[in-house]
Amino acid sequence: MCHTAAPQQGKEVSMAFTDDWLALTTEETLEPDLKICDPHHHLWDAGFDPSAKFRSEQVEGRYLFDEILAEVNSGHNVTSTVFIECMSMYRADGLAHLRPVGETEFVNGIAAMSASGRYGPCRIAAGIVGLTDMNLGSGAREVLEAHISAGAGRFRGIRHAASWDASDDIRNSHTKPTQHMLADAKFREGIAQLAPLNLSFEAWCYHPQIPDATDLAQAFPDTTIILNHFGGPLGIGPYAGKREETFAQWRLDISNLAKCQNVVAKLGGINMRVNGFDWDLGEKPPSSEELAAATRAYYDHCIEVFGPDRCMFESNFPVDKRTCSYNVLWNTFKRIASGCSSSEKAALFHDTAARVYRLDS
Repeated sequence: MCHTAAPQQGKEVSMAFTDDWLALTTEETLEPDLKICDPHHHLWDAGFDPSAKFRSEQVEGRYLFDEILAEVNSGHNVTSTVFIECMSMYRADGLAHLRPVGETEFVNGIAAMSASGRYGPCRIAAGIVGLTDMNLGSGAREVLEAHISAGAGRFRGIRHAASWDASDDIRNSHTKPTQHMLADAKFREGIAQLAPLNLSFEAWCYHPQIPDATDLAQAFPDTTIILNHFGGPLGIGPYAGKREETFAQWRLDISNLAKCQNVVAKLGGINMRVNGFDWDLGEKPPSSEELAAATRAYYDHCIEVFGPDRCMFESNFPVDKRTCSYNVLWNTFKRIASGCSSSEKAALFHDTAARVYRLDS
């Protein structure tokens, strides 16, 4: 098992990431026939932030149907995708707690376009994960049922992001969570509404909060819990320069979480600024070999303790596009899985995601 590499050093850059910058690193697609379900991407139309200091802080202005189509057609055999909530296209009026249902309505329209077959064989947003405020307690059920109706058979679960840290250097989730929100009684009253509706819960937290996610999974063994982005190992602010120490604690906490059979892990989303690898400071994007060498230890440990049948590679695009192209990212995953059997690869790249999100393709 490889050790993680130290963060790349370089001077700060003020330019936002661009396709021209991403094009400085190109690669042939590895194993182009390997079937893939991408279980984690976003769709949005957001403003450009000229104050962003790093490429990794920049918000991609437009990432809609055409943009994700270009990604899945860039070389790899992506047959389906799952959309994950990102506060996109909420309803402008109506009851506040129901406004997030607008995101499901919006994404379901894109999914319907894709399902027509007119735009190719890949089924974009074959599964949809939205946001319901779990702090509504039992009142969350009304919102969940509205999502299910709006999703026209595609709605699969919710993500109420919980990532929180005390440091001002670390951006907390858009949901403005409290430190131990996953342990809050009212929040858990909301979580209790999921299993009866056959809905899953996406756990997005930072690594010091992984024990809270474990406790949540133990309290709700009948609810499928999907760990996002390795549980958010931090590498900036007070965690900068402490990668080995952080990794040791992360490794222990992930091993404990993996004992919960209702938890599956998404392997990806580790190329964000909070992870501290500083890829956005480079003269050009990293290659798949560089990415695999720097992050392999996280993938290897998760695959070891969860097993391929409870692991799925994820793109986290366009967020991880701050680091590399879609083609390079999936090449990275294929390098990491190079020692796996064909059945293990099938699980990691497609079958686990298709089973967990109940997809046909």
